[in-house]
Amino acid sequence: MESCRQILLNGLDNLDIAWTEDKISQLLAFLKLIEKWNKAYNLTAIRVIEDMVRLHLLDSLTVLPFIKGNRVIDIGTGAGLPGIPLAIFLPETQFTLLDSNAKKTRFLQQVVLELRLHNVVVCHSRVEAFKPEQKFDTVITRAFAALPVIMQTMAHLLSEDGVLLAMKGKNPPDEMAEVKVKSLVIPVRTPGVDAERCVVIIDKQAISQG
Repeated sequence: MESCRQILLNGLDNLDIAWTEDKISQLLAFLKLIEKWNKAYNLTAIRVIEDMVRLHLLDSLTVLPFIKGNRVIDIGTGAGLPGIPLAIFLPETQFTLLDSNAKKTRFLQQVVLELRLHNVVVCHSRVEAFKPEQKFDTVITRAFAALPVIMQTMAHLLSEDGVLLAMKGKNPPDEMAEVKVKSLVIPVRTPGVDAERCVVIIDKQAISQG
C-alpha cells in the first residue's frame, strides 16, 4: 500500500487539501475494503489499486470545496463515491449515502462500521422513492445520469437554499442546453488523471424558477 499512500499524499497536496495521518489511514482502509469486496460485489470495474486511488479517492475529493451546509446526500453512491472520502474530510457534516443496489449498501454499512464514520447514514432506496424528514443543503451525484434526469429526480431533496452538484466528465453542452436554468460549470482536475472533469452547480432557486 506504500505506492497508494504516496499517490494519495501527492494528490492531496496537489489539490491543496490539508490532511492528517488519521484521514490517510481511513482512506487507505476504505481502499482495502473496496479491493476485498470487489471480487464478490462488483463494486468497480477498476482492478488496479493504484488507479483506484486516482480515479476514486482523489477524483471524489475534487468536489470538496463546493460542498455546502451541514447535510449532504450522495445519490447513486455505489461503492461510496464521492460520499465516503468527503465524509472522512468533513467529520462535522452529516452524510447520507443512497443507492438502490442492496449489495452496495451492505458493503457501505460495513465501511461505516469499520471506519467508525459517525457522520454517515446509508440508505437502500431509489431516489424517486426517498422522502427524508429533513431536506439537504447539498445533493451530489457522480456519473449518475443526464442533467435533466438529475434535476427532475432530485429537486425534492434540496432545501430552499440548497445546491445540486453533478460531477461530470467533459463539459456537457447538450445537457446544459436541455436544462435551461442558471447553472455554473467549473472545470476540475484530478491529479494523475489525463481526462476532462467538471462540476455542474445548480441551486434550488434556479430549479424552482426553471
